Amino acid sequence: MEALSMLAEGFGHAFTPMNLLFVLIGCLLGTAVGVMPGLGSSMAVALLLPMTFALEPSAAFIMFAGVYFGGLFGDSTMAILLNTPGQSSAIASTFEGHKMARSGRAPQALATAAIGAFIGGMISCMVVVFLAPALAAFSTSFGPAEYFALALFAFIATSSVVSDSALKGLTALLLGLGISTIGIDSVTGTERFSFGVPQLFDGVSLVTVTVAILALGEVFHIASRVRRDPTSRLLRPKGRPFLSRKEFREALPAWMRGTAIGLPFGVIPVGGADVPTFMAYGAEKALDKRRKDPQFGRGAIRGLAAPEAAGNATTGTAMGALLALGLPVSSTAAIMLAAFRQYGLQPGPLLFERAPDLVWGLLASFFLAMIMLLILNLPFAQVWAKLLLIPRPYLYGGIAMMCGLGVFATSSSAFELFLLLGVGLLGFAMRRFDVPLAPLLIGMVLGPLSETSLRDALLSSGGDYSVFVAGPISLAIYGLLIGAIALVVFGRIRNRRRGTVVEQGPKADVDA
Repeated sequence: MEALSMLAEGFGHAFTPMNLLFVLIGCLLGTAVGVMPGLGSSMAVALLLPMTFALEPSAAFIMFAGVYFGGLFGDSTMAILLNTPGQSSAIASTFEGHKMARSGRAPQALATAAIGAFIGGMISCMVVVFLAPALAAFSTSFGPAEYFALALFAFIATSSVVSDSALKGLTALLLGLGISTIGIDSVTGTERFSFGVPQLFDGVSLVTVTVAILALGEVFHIASRVRRDPTSRLLRPKGRPFLSRKEFREALPAWMRGTAIGLPFGVIPVGGADVPTFMAYGAEKALDKRRKDPQFGRGAIRGLAAPEAAGNATTGTAMGALLALGLPVSSTAAIMLAAFRQYGLQPGPLLFERAPDLVWGLLASFFLAMIMLLILNLPFAQVWAKLLLIPRPYLYGGIAMMCGLGVFATSSSAFELFLLLGVGLLGFAMRRFDVPLAPLLIGMVLGPLSETSLRDALLSSGGDYSVFVAGPISLAIYGLLIGAIALVVFGRIRNRRRGTVVEQGPKADVDA
């Protein structure tokens, strides 16, 4: 009941005219960026990060939350209409969603996505209202050894478990950790990897890195492929933007199952919404095979409803993990953690005590954002689709200009612009060779935490390394990590064996 009373106070804070305006602006910007192929909520937050320092912290984070939710809504629009997901969390929605659109059911597909996102997001927000304070209370039992174990769990899970190639994931992680160590060591005063450049003594700005990796790197990537990528015809949504009773009854069980699958992944650092969306799609496909009239492959509404609900169910619980534990489970959450630090705030149990108005106002804004996004996306899908009519040179040229202006506005340094260009080229190279971006960002954000926790734990134990496996919480985290790695390794070995059997089968038939 205490959580509900605090949430009521949060609604009182969020219902001010200015905060409502910032929720609306965030939802509009997030959806607008999400409908553009190749962009997404992480890039929108990265672009907004250097432009919101003049705002009050509560207003800035309420806007970020709207962008976070709106980006996931917008990704689905392009996944359905153009078969081009804005980011990887919307890939599973293309399988059946685009088939629905091609068969003349684009409005129903968009309505299925919007309602599924609303249901998954609202349920996850309600869970967070009760879960976040409990997580915050539980995290008070965390010491340096436990925080190091948590950071290690995030490092290994995001780099080797989620990535298709463990080597590429670990490479991205090491790049992020390396960037985080540049500058003067705060404990020993030693210069580290700054190569005598005075501008690097204070380290590399996380704002510069996130804008360069996510936004400028994507601009370079699109520019390199603009002549090779064929232009696809946009399927214009026409007809009723709502579901019939029969369609709603068909989609409702899938929405519920997808939400149940997505909720736990908001607090597990495995890359965000990518994994649960594919799991939800696979579960619905397995259930569809048992039906008398299988629909998958012909535009099955359940094949779209489940991934949409699963993807958005992770957003609320991911914000709960960020607020209560300071643990980012995706690249967008990592950027928001950086935003907290820019304002001098550290997510965790003390945040609920020191800034309750900010925390509960932000949680209340989640509900407002979901309602606004449902209102915006059901009738205005055609409007968002028209953003694709902007010529690519103007669109991505404008994004590049915003990158430079945003970074220069926060630093007033020409050196930061050259650094922006260099890290942007690194982001382009990572996309070119399919190196994941999330491990780099999470490594840079959590690198200082893991280093500080490692030092504090060793100092408190007199240099005894057994302190890292002495507590039950640390052992539980390491056990979960080993179990997750074992499951992934087993699954990949099984898939390789199946692939070998399939390849050898036709050859055996020919030889016979």
